[in-house]
Amino acid sequence: MNQYEIAVLYHPDLEVDLEKATSRVEKLFTDNDGKIVAQDNWGKRKLAYTIKKCESAIYVMYTVDFPPASVLKVESTLNITDEVIRFLITRPDLKAIAKAEAAKAEKARKAAERGDSDSDDKEEE
Repeated sequence: MNQYEIAVLYHPDLEVDLEKATSRVEKLFTDNDGKIVAQDNWGKRKLAYTIKKCESAIYVMYTVDFPPASVLKVESTLNITDEVIRFLITRPDLKAIAKAEAAKAEKARKAAERGDSDSDDKEEE
């Protein structure tokens, strides 16, 4: 199973009844042997350019574990789903993410050390 990030742009008129559309897409993921790891609803946002005569869309980001064979099935189904105006499926670079988190932790550790040494200097004065 590989991890995929899927950005789905829903039609802006679905803002009132978004739950029905998201449950349909989530069912599509689970029916194709996928497991939804995370979901993040960004809400309604203005698009950079008009897509299917829509000026805005509702952005929902999913992190899903899929077998590689299921990705094509999901892609073809999302292409014909009326509620979805655009989608993007990518594989995150997990090594780069881990490296960035390690660098962030190291930076925080060094900042904490500097903060402790600064407070020691003030106490000596």
